[in-house]
Amino acid sequence: QVQLVESGGGLVQPGGSLRLSCAASGINRRVNAVAWYRQGLEKQRELVARITWGGSTDYSDSVKGRFTISRDNARNTVYLQMNSLKPEDTAVYYCNANVGTGNPYDYWGQGTQVTVSS
Repeated sequence: QVQLVESGGGLVQPGGSLRLSCAASGINRRVNAVAWYRQGLEKQRELVARITWGGSTDYSDSVKGRFTISRDNARNTVYLQMNSLKPEDTAVYYCNANVGTGNPYDYWGQGTQVTVSS
C-alpha cells in the first residue's frame, strides 16, 4: 500500500522558514516525479514545486527563489525548504507522487497546514 506522509507544517511569522517532509512507502514502480501542491482557503490547488526522476526541478513563479525542493533517496523522502515566508503562503500543503510508466498514477498525502501570520 502506497503511503505519502507529510510533516513539518505549523505556524510561522512572516519572513520565517519551515521545512516540509514527504516520506514515501510502499512504492514499487518508478517514481516519475514528486511534487508539492498547496491549497489556500477558498482557492484552487496549485503546483508549488516538482522534482523529477532525473533530478530536474521547477517552481511556481510565486515561490521561485524562496522555496527549494530536494530529495533523499536513501530515506525515500522529499523535502520542501520554505524561506522568506509570506502570509499568502498560508495553505494546506500536499505531497504528490506520479508513479509508473505507460499508465502513470498520482498518489497524494493527507496534507500539512502551513500558517504564516504575526
